[in-house]
Amino acid sequence: MPQVIETVDVNVPVSTAYNQWTQFETFPKFLSYVESITQTDDTLTHWKVKIGGAEREFDARITEQHPDERVAWNSVGGDENHAGVVTFHKLSDTETRVTVQLDWEATGVLEKAGAILGVDDHVIKSDLKNFKEFIENANHETGAWRGDVQA
Repeated sequence: MPQVIETVDVNVPVSTAYNQWTQFETFPKFLSYVESITQTDDTLTHWKVKIGGAEREFDARITEQHPDERVAWNSVGGDENHAGVVTFHKLSDTETRVTVQLDWEATGVLEKAGAILGVDDHVIKSDLKNFKEFIENANHETGAWRGDVQA
């Protein structure tokens, strides 16, 4: 199972970075493979993605969420089998380190080749840079969900 761990430092307070990450429906603005996300309740989201030219849909359940610390999820049904966690680390009052760990099951020749060649690492690193640009240019979050979900 391929795994990617990438980190980016953003010039916003930890609460701003975390709050923006809880606004899943804005992900298409900075995640290149995401077509749309619909949040159906506090812990369930429906994703439409395009990976390697193939459109896929799946649901993801938030399994753990602690304000200003972490958001973890697992896919549930659909075309994708993956899990991930995003952690938020306060570097200073105005700077935050965001770390993404993503594990998934590569299917098909194209995805398996991409995993071997590190294409996925590059895409996630690029998308984190997009997040950095998005949140720093906005200078504030577009919303927030401060609820706590226990593992």
